[in-house]
Amino acid sequence: MGTKTSFSMSDTTIDTAELGEKIVKVLKTIYDPEIPVDIYELGLIYDVFVNEDYDVKVLMTLTTPNCPVAETLPLEVEEKVKSLKDVKDAEVEITFDPPWTQDLMSEEAKLELGML
Repeated sequence: MGTKTSFSMSDTTIDTAELGEKIVKVLKTIYDPEIPVDIYELGLIYDVFVNEDYDVKVLMTLTTPNCPVAETLPLEVEEKVKSLKDVKDAEVEITFDPPWTQDLMSEEAKLELGML
């Protein structure tokens, strides 16, 4: 089971695929400090929503509720997504439903960590 990303748009003037790729690209520059894999490949990003006003909402989780970067990681995600030229605003929502498990990691992440 891999990371699921969807882009919800009601205005067809925005190229959702292109903006989605830009968002994913920036998410792949953010790493969990304890695991040498980016947060996207780790499966921490559950969903990405974009509306007609170029506002982005990222639904993500952390490896544990007591994650040492619980305060800083969501802010880093928000700031990096906001830094994209096409994004007007960004909001990050943390959820633990469903809780993160290693099953959410991509094949690439599992390979990187020697789990395959």
